[in-house]
Amino acid sequence: MDTGVIEGGLNVTLTIRLLMHGKEVGSIIGKKGESVKKMREESGARINISEGNCPERIITLAGPTTAIFKAFSMIIEKLEEDISSSMTNSTATSQPPVTLRIVVPASQCGSLIGKGGCKIKEIRESTGAQVQVAGDMLPNSTERAITIAGTPQSIIECVKQICVVMLEVSPPKGVTIPYRPKPSGSPVIFAGGQAYAVQGQHAIPQPDLTKLHQLAMQQSPFPIAPNNQGFQAGMDASAQTGSHELTIPNDLIGCIIGRQGAKINEIRQMSGAQIKIANPVEGSSDRQVTITGSPASISLAEYLINARLSSEATGLAAN
Repeated sequence: MDTGVIEGGLNVTLTIRLLMHGKEVGSIIGKKGESVKKMREESGARINISEGNCPERIITLAGPTTAIFKAFSMIIEKLEEDISSSMTNSTATSQPPVTLRIVVPASQCGSLIGKGGCKIKEIRESTGAQVQVAGDMLPNSTERAITIAGTPQSIIECVKQICVVMLEVSPPKGVTIPYRPKPSGSPVIFAGGQAYAVQGQHAIPQPDLTKLHQLAMQQSPFPIAPNNQGFQAGMDASAQTGSHELTIPNDLIGCIIGRQGAKINEIRQMSGAQIKIANPVEGSSDRQVTITGSPASISLAEYLINARLSSEATGLAAN
């Protein structure tokens, strides 16, 4: 069986479970549920979103293969659209890839990885997508997360190939205990007089301090611990380390560094990322900033740097 067969519409019903952050889910639901309603109508797939005030939610797509992949394509397009619009005010030179996670029974992951990793290597090479199967099961479940990153087309092709493997192998062994994200209030961090709520991989500035104070009273505040252990616990500390480069104009570098390096140290503490600012290069009006750490900490560090730049640009920054 190949992907051509799946696209031709095998008479099977598929179920794909996606694990997403609350912010992404909000975007897929849309205002008054209009976005998800459109996806349901146009694809013909059943789309169910788990309830609860959780940092993560499960989106379940069910239906015939053709309907599933239509709905899946629409979700991917929406995520790419969000990345593009978030790049408008960003100093990043290249757009990050669309990244999503699907959850599958752990007992089927062996077939997906293949002997010596041959199957997953084949899927990576033929689709161009990055695929990572988590080593550990998700909390209180017998499911594992598979993280896929790349262009919308490569992700769609990759998920089709994963589905082919899942349909080819025998059903999951034993009872599958599905992963259910646990509700929790957003962790709260305070820095430089500004309050942030951490949602997934992002720190969202909270101007409404009263509401935030109430939230902080309901739970222990998010600690900035020595060596950032507290912060990493809230992120995916097991995520692979990577690096990201930003180019920042010389005349704005001061607002990132702050007095005696206070601002850059604050950003390092909050994000858990390493941040290196290159020395000025003669004849260049820009400086290179290299951020190293887990994907979550890089994302947060970049967010905090951009927030600092935008507040400077509007004349609100106070070093």
